[in-house]
Amino acid sequence: MIEGSHTLDLELLRTFQVVAQTGSLAATAEVRHRTLSAISMQMKRLETELDVRLLDRGSRGVTLTSSGDVLLSEARELLRVHDTLVSRFNGERLSGRVRLGIPEDYARELLDDTLPQFMARYPGILLDVTTDTSGRLARALGKRQLDLAIVLDHAMGLEGGETLWHPTPVWAGPVQGALHRETVVPLAVHPEQCPYRHLATEALDAAQRPWRAIFTSTSIHAVEKAIETGMAIGVLDRERVTTAMRALDESDGMPPLRRCIARLHFAKAIDNASQPAVDALAQLLRERLRGRGPWQRDALSGRDPGQKTRA
Repeated sequence: MIEGSHTLDLELLRTFQVVAQTGSLAATAEVRHRTLSAISMQMKRLETELDVRLLDRGSRGVTLTSSGDVLLSEARELLRVHDTLVSRFNGERLSGRVRLGIPEDYARELLDDTLPQFMARYPGILLDVTTDTSGRLARALGKRQLDLAIVLDHAMGLEGGETLWHPTPVWAGPVQGALHRETVVPLAVHPEQCPYRHLATEALDAAQRPWRAIFTSTSIHAVEKAIETGMAIGVLDRERVTTAMRALDESDGMPPLRRCIARLHFAKAIDNASQPAVDALAQLLRERLRGRGPWQRDALSGRDPGQKTRA
């Protein structure tokens, strides 16, 4: 066990955090620019110092034990406090490039507050932001074109990630008209790799309701306009239902939608020079989004976004 005179090496905790993110000692070695044996020795040293097994090692990588899960949470908080203290005095010296991917549906809210705050706190960091569908963001992560991304689940080929918040997808239609009762439901949707499109078509197929995608766009604003003007119905986050729309549910004959999760994902390998900058942005995203999402006014008022009523 750790004696009172012992201290933990923060670099061991940083390496452990990367291991938890990647699920692989080999990937961690690439990210941390160390040999595989050095990473393995670091983890054994950490387990020895804490006198507890942190990792289950298997043929497909490593997973955290229950003790590892506890340490990960505590390590993140410790590193957050440490890095915040350091950045308070020399935050302008934190540098590097961060390539962030966010779903287009949430770009406006994140650009209103969270990302400007990050850039103000760390002016030495170059921030590149890509907005796209979750499926395309997942693919960009796999190709190492992004360092981290917020991705809704149901994105093809992407597993794991840290849960940030639970979006509230709803059917949305124009205030006037009854498009939702047509024999073939007209849809306004994002392209194929959008989780909300998948939720819509999955629900309609399960209910044996024929549908047709009559309007497809990567722009959330274009999809919203198609709904508002009565061209089609679609699936939006409840917070995006405007006064020119109305939310539809089972009482309107629409099938229920599965809930989904917004998760934070990291690339399998991040440039060593950019890792501190990536960690700093990830921590701010956790602080601002975990449990509440980008809809800050609802979190501050204690109101559940799902309880909102609109015309």
